[in-house]
Parts: sequence; structure tokens; C-alpha cells
Amino acid sequence: MRDTGDVADGGHKNNKTEKDQSWIPKIFKKRICTTFVEDSFSNGGLCQCGGTRDTHASVALGDFFSTAIVNHWDSAQHSSEYPTDAFGELQFAGASKRHSYFLRLSWDTPPSMVYTLMTAHWGLPAPNLVVSVVGGEGRTKVKTWVREVLRQGLVKASQSTGAWIFTAGLREGVGRCVGEAVRDHATAASSLSLNKVVALGVAPWGLVHNRQQLVNEQGSFPAKYYVNNITRDSCCLDNNYQAFLLVDDGSVGRRGGETGFRAKLEDYISHQRTGIWGSGSIDIPVLCMLVSGDATLLERIDLSLKSSMPWLVLAGSGGTADFLSDIVKNLSLAPVVPSSGEGDSEAGPSVDLKDRVAERVRKYFPSEVETDKLVERALSIYQNKDLITIYHGEQEGPNDFDTVLLKALVGASKQRVSVDHSPYNEELKLAVTWNRVDIAKSELFNGDIQWRYEDLEDSMTDALVNDKPQFVRLFTENGLNILDYLTYGRLESLYRSVADGTLLYQLLQRRLLERLGTPSPLQETPGKSAAKNIHGGPVSELSLFEVSRVLELLMGDVCQPFYYAPLDLEQITSKRRAMRRASKLLRGDCLYREKRCLFPWASLFIWAVLQNRSEMATFFWEMTGESVLSALSGCKILRELSKLETETETKLSMKEMAQKFENLAHDVFSSCYRSNESRSFTLLIRKSPVWCGTTCLQMGMSADARLFFSHDGVQSLLSQIWWGDMKRNTEVWKLLLTFFCPVLCYTNLISFRSPEENPQEKNINPSEDAVGRDNSLYGTTVFSFSDIKHIEADSQGIYTPRTATMRGRPLAPKPPERPFVVSRWRQFWFAPVTSFLGNVLMYFLFLLLFAYVLLVDFKPPPPAGPAITELVLYFWVFTMVCEEIRETFFLGTKTLRQRLRVYIQDVWNKCDLTAIVLFVIGLICRMFNWSYEFGRDVLCVDYMVFTLRLIHIFAIHKQLGPKIIIVGKMMKDVFFFLFFLGVWLMAYGVANQALLYSYDPRPDRIFRRVFYRPYLHIFGQIPVEEMDVGKDWDMPCTRNVTLIDAGAEPCRVTYSNWLVVILLVVYLLVTNILLINLLIAMFSYTFNEVQANSDIYWKFQRYNLIVQYHSRPSLAPPFIFLSHINLFIKRNIRKVSSVKIHHFVLQLKGKTANRLMTWETIQKEEFLSAQSKIQKSSDSERLKRMSTKVDGVMKYLTEGRDFDHRLRTLETEMEYCSSALSWIVDTLAQGGTYKPPRPPPNLRDSFTPSS
Repeated sequence: MRDTGDVADGGHKNNKTEKDQSWIPKIFKKRICTTFVEDSFSNGGLCQCGGTRDTHASVALGDFFSTAIVNHWDSAQHSSEYPTDAFGELQFAGASKRHSYFLRLSWDTPPSMVYTLMTAHWGLPAPNLVVSVVGGEGRTKVKTWVREVLRQGLVKASQSTGAWIFTAGLREGVGRCVGEAVRDHATAASSLSLNKVVALGVAPWGLVHNRQQLVNEQGSFPAKYYVNNITRDSCCLDNNYQAFLLVDDGSVGRRGGETGFRAKLEDYISHQRTGIWGSGSIDIPVLCMLVSGDATLLERIDLSLKSSMPWLVLAGSGGTADFLSDIVKNLSLAPVVPSSGEGDSEAGPSVDLKDRVAERVRKYFPSEVETDKLVERALSIYQNKDLITIYHGEQEGPNDFDTVLLKALVGASKQRVSVDHSPYNEELKLAVTWNRVDIAKSELFNGDIQWRYEDLEDSMTDALVNDKPQFVRLFTENGLNILDYLTYGRLESLYRSVADGTLLYQLLQRRLLERLGTPSPLQETPGKSAAKNIHGGPVSELSLFEVSRVLELLMGDVCQPFYYAPLDLEQITSKRRAMRRASKLLRGDCLYREKRCLFPWASLFIWAVLQNRSEMATFFWEMTGESVLSALSGCKILRELSKLETETETKLSMKEMAQKFENLAHDVFSSCYRSNESRSFTLLIRKSPVWCGTTCLQMGMSADARLFFSHDGVQSLLSQIWWGDMKRNTEVWKLLLTFFCPVLCYTNLISFRSPEENPQEKNINPSEDAVGRDNSLYGTTVFSFSDIKHIEADSQGIYTPRTATMRGRPLAPKPPERPFVVSRWRQFWFAPVTSFLGNVLMYFLFLLLFAYVLLVDFKPPPPAGPAITELVLYFWVFTMVCEEIRETFFLGTKTLRQRLRVYIQDVWNKCDLTAIVLFVIGLICRMFNWSYEFGRDVLCVDYMVFTLRLIHIFAIHKQLGPKIIIVGKMMKDVFFFLFFLGVWLMAYGVANQALLYSYDPRPDRIFRRVFYRPYLHIFGQIPVEEMDVGKDWDMPCTRNVTLIDAGAEPCRVTYSNWLVVILLVVYLLVTNILLINLLIAMFSYTFNEVQANSDIYWKFQRYNLIVQYHSRPSLAPPFIFLSHINLFIKRNIRKVSSVKIHHFVLQLKGKTANRLMTWETIQKEEFLSAQSKIQKSSDSERLKRMSTKVDGVMKYLTEGRDFDHRLRTLETEMEYCSSALSWIVDTLAQGGTYKPPRPPPNLRDSFTPSS
């Protein structure tokens, strides 16, 4: 019954106007009495509807003949429907700022329309339970213990289950007690409480006091409702209710007109499904709760019991409640025999049972005249006693009232379920619907019940869709196999259940429309109309292909597309071809939907993260493998979603959740690093099959996980890669000396790590598997990556049957060892630090050559130039261009489009591109006489760009790197400062120029005096002689307009020179004091803010620089062309594959991969166990445990008081029995008619035990 169009407008429900709800009078009606039926007790002044003769229209009074033969007023016959004139929002004057909704409607209004109005238009959350409180109306005094049951029992249980409470909604009787209880719980409850109690008042319109204040034909937004005396019981509306349904049957001042409509509404709700969009596993449970009441309620109870509506009766509350509790409790053993007068399908009571019921009717309703009808009603109710639960609130207490509600509904549902179903299924579904995992653990999962997979399947889906992670955890711990549960078809159904107001829903529908070829306005922002159209049809066609494309949008190029394997799209790289192939597949049988999901926990983790469900995603993260990479992936998805989200609160929660997963990745990796350093390094570069071939380093960089990259373990790995096979404590001067004298690399000047050196093995536990001792992937530091390809080959062949040995070493032949001269040469020159050092030195030489050409040896255009040094400069830049082309187009495994996008996204690549383009423009222009000077100017500017490129080179330095980041952050502050300065500078410059010179048409002078001169004022260059007419100015000037137009200097205006001086003083005051100090303050704030995290930023950016120089050839420009020739020969002629094409990627298969994943899982479990211990030892958890214990003690004390009360009652009865027996003994003794054989026992003898 959910209207998607109105849900899309849900965010604006508080801003509705009269126009928005102008349709309500067309659908909902009111009733007006149209036939005056005279009340015999009013002397003709009143109609039987309760209204006076004056309030009836002339039509109602006209037909005297027809009214004369009518002796009973009936709403259906004697009233007519008209458009309602009371609806909208209700504001209680002086009572509350919150508005309530209200509607006047006819008693025969279809309940489906009313339910849709409440959920879709009024925005009330769909209930998980409806409790209809019946009885206790009027000015009946409510007992104290009943008040406690309503306050501590009913409302508290409703709050925990997300229930609706139906009462009359008036400030009298039980309705007032429920309103006060709702108010108290709303005050005490947290603002973050998910389940809020919704109290609804269903009252007769003619009974409401001051109802004319609500009348407005166009609707009231809001209507001011005044209550005269709020301390006494009255028929005024209660301000603690969220909504009021004012049922109109045309009567005035009469009760009971709403009874029929209320019963129909309850019956209709009981056939709706729980959960989001009715996605729950059961219908909404409806329970009627009887408090006291009069004899007229027996008819209502009988009719609802015949429609299988369960009832909870508060025994001891008085009236009808006590009568029914007595009937059900004391007549349970009475025989029931077939009755000849009731038909074949019914059972009739025996004569004895009928007499006993009649006796109780006379006892509880002595003033009733027609007792026979009441007896028949009571007997009919007794036949459905299984649907009635008796609650002795005065004895049991209100603490476990939610359990009482659950058992009452379960007891009623057991009468309707089939024999094949488990008797506990309904109780489980109710517990899931109410999200009461405590009840499920204590009542259902205590070890006494053997649950089958079929029993948990539907409840698992309900828990997933409606975000109940505690039940998901409970089911997985008690027999639900996730491998059997999660198929690709069920995963698609989970994505179809996404709420339509979320960002994920919009992204999925956008991709769905693209596949279906439907034109839509969703290209930028999904529209509401499109959402309406989608929900009607195409939403059911949502498939994994749309999910894959959404993930591709969020994950970018960091990993391969998801779910391409089940869709048979692995070999397709083009998006258009993949879309056509997927469309063709989805038009067929879609057999893949029956297959098991390959990585179920990871798939559910992605599903939960995409919906921003923190607790659910955390549980799935705990269950999935590759915990570090999974946490980084969740961080990446959430940060990308936060960029697309428009709502501030949701965006903030996504960012917080992303930071939470980054912290989890950091902490779990810390545990791994402390356990085994070498394995943790392998963990960082291991290629993941779960996350489509990415690694932790790649995902962390893409997710902007600065905290993770700042970890010592990550930095240690990067340092090993940076230094290659050289030791990390090598001094820079030794590198420089060896760089200029390469022969020194064969000496002991530079220390190299030997292949046998393995510092990580010292920390390995001797009891670990042989993989810690023998496997080269863990035992040897291989992170120079000079021969990573051979390591991958070894790892793939280690555990095959042919190569397996006793110690796990491969029998496959290893590549031959190189001679010492070659290997040591490669160890030095192939290290990234050597490549970096060579590039820095050659770049300085390049800048010196460039400066020499510009300053000394810049020849005229051909044929006189260029000089030899300039030609060398051209060749040098050409080799740099070749290296940029190689990095962009010939490095990595991504597509050309992906490579270009990655290249352009880097700021320093943009700087390189700008420098190269300017150099090409300057080179072309300097070759021609007409553009020679322009070309030289461009090259001069280009030299500045090349020089600024040095900033990026020194980002690797530990001291300079953080400062460079701080400078970059401060540049943003400079732009803001320039904006304020530009505004003030223009204001002053224009005013100053206009006041000094009345006419000066030359643009160059205007620009200099409006912008340039005020800018120089900031630095103290103030031409006082020109601006102050009191000073002598030697500049010749004229006032002749013709000469001024010809370029002569205009004379100054002396009239308003005093204003020029004042403006100069104000300008200097604002700029030199206010704006400059503002800039200094901004710089200070930025420095203090960034300085604390600058080391983290620097460590994060260091990765990119290491990747760049790891992939670069050993030689720097201009000698890099030799490396390019070598690479060309190796790749295209010798067909030798690239070792560095994969940046830090290690492919593990077989047992090696399984052992690494098992080790990571063990470290994660140890981390979670430690966190659990810390949490349990926290003060909040101790207080919770103490509170639980105190509640248990209070419960025992309450039970003790109950026992004490029972013992006192028993003592009183024993005293009575003792007195009665004494009287009998005395009477018999005085009579003398019978002589007993022995005297009566005395008190002492009666307590003497028999032998």
C-alpha cells in the first residue's frame, strides 16, 4: 500500500500547504443527519441523533409523515455524506509545539484509504504491532496498577517493538492514561531511538469537545485547538497523540459510533505485511487489549473473535474484563456438547454451562435487563477462548509485558497455522518483526529447539531487509548456512528491496534505465516522476549487472568489475558490448540466479555498506575473509558515496562509517604486523580474488586511507621497496659517490642485504606450520621486486603434486643465478632510490642548461640559430616527453581511457603537461622572426614551470615533504584572501582614480592607477606628491581634452582632494592591518591544523612517488633513450614480458593463499577478542551488567512481596477455617446427640508428628 510518489515527497511532509491536500475532501466524507427522528424523552426538542431541532436543515424537518413512522434512528438510513470539512494538522494551544494530524471521516470509509493516508501522506512509520486498547472510556476511574501496566508495560513494550496504540484519544479514562504514558516515554527516550510509539486516537466526531475549532473546508495547517481545563477528565482531544481519526456517523454526543470503523481498520491492518514496503515475513499482528468496560463490549469482542482477532484481558480491572477472566478461568472444565439449534458447523453449550454463565452475568451486570442476549454472547465468546489471554497485572507486574504480548499473539497464531509448520515459527517471526533478540535468545534459541534451515530462511530475509543485524548473527550461529542461503537470485532480491529514498536506489535505477534504453531525466539527479514510473515496472528487472555498474562507478579503476563471472562477461572489456550481452542474457532463463554466490559474506558486506548500515556492515566484515582489504574497500565505497550524497546528515554518517572501517583496517594490520612482519608485507601486495584482483596498497591509495598508510608496517614495506636490496641506513653521500664512480658498488662502501638475511624469521613461532620456515614467500624478504615474476611462478608451482616435497620446496628449476658483477650492478642501479637520485641530479643539470640557453646562448631564428646547447636542450625535453608517453600508454594493464584518466587526475602530471606544451609553443614561435620575442617569453615562463616541478621531487624528503603539504594547503587560503583583497582594491582604485582625474581615457594609465598602484600601496610605495595637492608635483600636465586624448598627462582635481587622503588612510588601515592580519591568522590556523597530520599526509603521498620511480628505467633523461631502446628490444623483439607492469602485485594460489588468509583471519579474531575484552571492562558495560543484576534482584524482591501477600491471605483463610472448626466442635459438644469415642485434640497434640 506504499505510494512511491508520496514517499519521494516524504522529506517535504512538514511543508504541505492547502493545495497539497486539496484532494482529501474529494475522497473522505463526513455525515450529517438528514432525517429528524424525535427523541421521546426530549418533548420534541431533540433528535435521536443527539442534535437539537435547530441544528437540522429544513430537509431533515420537512417530511413529517415519514419521520412519524420511524421509531429508531439509524446512521446508514437517516444521514447523508458530504465532503469532509475537518482535516490537516492540529496544534494544541499552550500544550506542545508538535503538530498532530486529524481527519473527520464517515464510519463507512474504506480502511485501505485511511491506512494509505496515515503511512504515505502523514508519514507515520508502518507498525510492527497494533495494540487496540478497548474499554475504560468515559469518566471511569482507572486503577493504579492498571496505570502502571499501561505506562511501564504497554507503552514500553510498544516502544521496543515499533507499535501503534489505538485508543479513543480523549482526555478521559484509559485514553488519558495512555497519552500520559506516551508523553513520559517520549521525554525519557533517546532522540536516536529507532522505534517510536505512535498513539492514534479513534473517536466519534460528535463526542469531541470544541470540535468546531477544527472545521475548515480548505483544511487547517494547523488548526488551533484550545482545551479549557486540562486537569479534569473531559472529551477534549489529548495532545500526546500523533494522529486522530474522528469518525462521523451523524450523531452528536453519543458513544460507540466509531466501533465498527475501528474494527474494520484493525482487521485491514492485520492483513498487511510488516517491514519496509511490506517485505516482512508475517502480517502485522493486531492485539485487542480489554480494560474494564461495560456489557455493550461483549458484541464487539464476539465479532472480532470470530474473525480470529486475539484479545488480552486485564483481569481485575473491573467490568467486562473481570467477567471474561472469570468465564475463561472457571468454566474451562465445563463440557461442551453439540447443540441442535446452532447448525452443523457450530457447537452449543450444555444447559449446566449456560446456567453458570447466566449466574455470572447477573453477578457482574446486575443492572442489565436483557441477560439472555448477554449469555448468548458470552457463550459464543467462550467457544473462542483460545484467542483470549488473561493477564493478572496486579499480581504479575508490568515488567515483562512485552513477553506477555508475544505469547498472546503466538497463542492465537497457533490456532491458525498448519500442522506442517514448526510450532515455534510464528513466535520467531514475531520476535524478528519486533526486533527483540533477547526474547528469541531466552525463549527460542536456548538449546531446547532444533531449528531447520527451512525454518530460518524467511526470517533471515526479513532480518536482512529490515536491518536487524543481531538476528542475522543469531541465525548464522544457530544452523543457517550462508552458502546455501545466498544465491545470486536472492542477492538480486536484496538489492530490489532497497528503499526508494536512498542514493543507492537512484544509482541502481539510473543504470537500469540505461540498460533498458529508457530516456530519463536521471543523468544528473534522479527525478521524482521517474521514480514513480520505475517503481511500477522496471524495478523488478533489477539485476547484478546494474549492481556491478554501480560498484564500477564507486570503485573506479582500482579493481576489475564485480559479478561479471556469473553473467559470463569476463572476457568483455567494452561497456557497450557488456551491456548488450547482459541484456540478451537477462531476457533468457537467467540460470545463474540458482547458483550459489561465490563470496557470500563479501557480497552481503557490499550490500550493507552501500545502504550505509553500520552495524550490519560491521558484522559482515567480521565474517568475511581478507579483513584488511575488506575494511579498506568499505572505506572506499563510503567515501565515494558521501561525495554523491546531498543530505548533510547522511553524508556525515557515511564519512564517520568510512573512518571507522579505515581504523579497523589499521588496527587489524597492526595485529598482523606485530605477529609476523614478513607475512604482513605479503598481505599488503597479495592480489585478492574476493575483491577482483586489487591489493591493500592499491585500495588504500584509492580510498584516501591516510591513517592506514601512516602505519609503520606500510612505511617499512615502502622503505624496503625504495632502497631495493640496499640497507636502509645507507648515507646519501655514499650513493652520490657511487653514482659518479660506479665501480664503488663492488666495494663495501654500500651495504647490501644478502639473500640469506631474514630478520623477520626471528619472530616466527616455532610451532607454526612449515610455511613460516620453508616457504620463500614468507621466509625471505623479496620486496626488492627485481625478480618478482619468478616468485610468482614458484608460488603457483609449489604445491602441485609433481613439485611437492617433504619440506614444501618446489622441484621446478629456478632461474640460474647471475654472476656477482651483474647481480651487484643490478642491485645498485635498479633500486628506486638510485633512479630517483639520478633523476634529481640530471634535472638540476637540465635546469642549468635551460637557464644558460635563456640567459647566454639564445640565438636568433634560423639560419643564425639555434645554438648547439639549445639543440641539446631540445633533445633533452624530447626524451622527457618519451618517458611521459611510456608512463601513460605503455605501463599497467588498464585500458587506454583508464590510463588517460589516471594520468590527468594527478596534479604534477598536469604540471608536466603544461611545461611540455609551453615548451613546444615557445620552440615553434622562436623559429620565426615575427614571433621570435613571443617564443622567448613563453620559454621564460616555461622555465618557471619546470623549476616549480622540483617541489614534487623533494616530496620524498622526510622534513621537506610535510612542509610542502602545508604550503599546498595554504595556497587555498591565499585564494580566499585575494578575493577579499580584489574587492577592496577595486573599490578603492576606481574611487581614487575618479577623484584625482576627472578625465583620463587611456586604458594603460587607468589599469595601472586602478589596480597596480593600489596594490603597491600595500607595500609602502605611496606617491604622496601626486595624491596630495598640498605637495609639489613636477609632472607637466594639461586640462586640454584634445591633448589628453593625444596622450598628455591630465592635471589633478583639487576640489575633492581631502576625500582622496581620507580614502587612502582607510584603505591602508583595512589592507595593511585588517586583511594582512586576517591572512596571517588563516595561515596560522592552517599550519596548526595541518602540522599535526602533516606526517600522515606525507606518508600517504610518498607511495605515489615510490611507485613512479619503481616503474622508471634506471637511466635519467637524456640518457633514458637508451633504456627505451632496451625496453623496445625486450618487449617487441625478444618478447620478454614486463616484470614491473604490475605495481607491487603478488599472485598467490593454492595452499599458500589459503594459509595466508587463515593467518589473517586468526589475527582478526584475536583483535576482535581484545576489543571485546576492552569493551566489557569499560564503565558503561559494567553499569549495564550492574543494572541487569539490580533488575534481577528487584524482580526477586517483587516475587517475594507476592509470596508474602499470598501467605498473608492463606493465614487469614486458615484463621477463618480454625474458627469455623472450633465453632463446629463446640456445637457438637453441646448437642449431646452424638458421643465421640475420644475427646477433641488440644493445640499441642495437633502439631505432634505421628510415629
